[in-house]
Amino acid sequence: MKSSKFNSPNGGNVQHTLEGGVVTAAKAAHNTIDSFSEAARPALDHMVSSAHVAVDHASVTANHAAGAIGNKGDKLNDSGKKMIALAESYVHDHPVASLGVAVATGYLLSRLFSSR
Repeated sequence: MKSSKFNSPNGGNVQHTLEGGVVTAAKAAHNTIDSFSEAARPALDHMVSSAHVAVDHASVTANHAAGAIGNKGDKLNDSGKKMIALAESYVHDHPVASLGVAVATGYLLSRLFSSR
């Protein structure tokens, strides 16, 4: 028995016709993807640019905040050093009074935190 091939109306076999259709569909899909890509490119470029601007603004704001916090921290550190120096000076100039204040403070704290 002889096998017969199905012929398409244009004289080719069915496989050849289907393969041609697949190639045509693939080309059309690629063209559609490319056209969507080209159409979306300006919007994507705008989004990327906006994101860069937002990061730059956040960076500037964070740098300003870090500078302000650093300045306040330095001022607090200086104030703390001045207070320690004043306390050392007072203890040096008035040792007996300082000892009395320390004992009285210790007694008050022990009464305050005792568990009776």
